[in-house]
Amino acid sequence: MMWYDGGWGWGGWLFMTMFMVLFWALVIAGIVALVRYLTGARHDRQSGRPLSSGEPGWGSRRAEELLAERFARGEIDEDEYKRRLALLREHR
Repeated sequence: MMWYDGGWGWGGWLFMTMFMVLFWALVIAGIVALVRYLTGARHDRQSGRPLSSGEPGWGSRRAEELLAERFARGEIDEDEYKRRLALLREHR
């Protein structure tokens, strides 16, 4: 006796194949999106870009950090550092 597969025929195999490819494509896309989201958030904090552009005072804080880094590297002296820091804080 021959086994009858419930009447799906070739259409059933085609549907199941397409569904399997779609399922795995969505799983892979979800994993990629999650990895990009997680690494993107960390990258934004490391690069100094604001996570939200409406964050108040962000530019002056970053400018102060850069100024402190230049002072620590010896690119500017203490008087220059204090003068520029006062200017930055004056314009907040």
